[in-house]
Amino acid sequence: MTQDYYGTKRVTAWRDDNPEVDDVLRPGEGYAVKYEDGYISWSPKEVFEAAYQPITAMNFGHALQALKDGHRVARAGWNGKGMWLRLIEPYDQGDQFSVTELPDMDGTLTAHPWMKTADGKLVPWLCSLTDMMAEDWQIVEDQT
Repeated sequence: MTQDYYGTKRVTAWRDDNPEVDDVLRPGEGYAVKYEDGYISWSPKEVFEAAYQPITAMNFGHALQALKDGHRVARAGWNGKGMWLRLIEPYDQGDQFSVTELPDMDGTLTAHPWMKTADGKLVPWLCSLTDMMAEDWQIVEDQT
């Protein structure tokens, strides 16, 4: 069975017991890894599992990287249905800044996470310690 994973990039991987994995490619316990460009390689189990997490059970670091890569993320443990986070890019119109951003001390603009709430509102979001320590982050594919 194939499953999507997230680390420094999103990959699809097969466990070593998958019949789609050729014995030549399978030197021991681990994962066959297919990258976005179609390249397939082998990764030992310990190395792969230290670098990647299933997109349905990520830690905050991987969720943050997914946000930066343009994905929407959510926690399985959030009570509200349909809630998710995404980065909203600021825009600069001379001396007027978007409501999503104030300039940093050096005058640059930085994207910040916003949350779609259970009642459909888009509000600024600040990470709690509980959210930061959770390992139930997931990429939200349905972007409605």
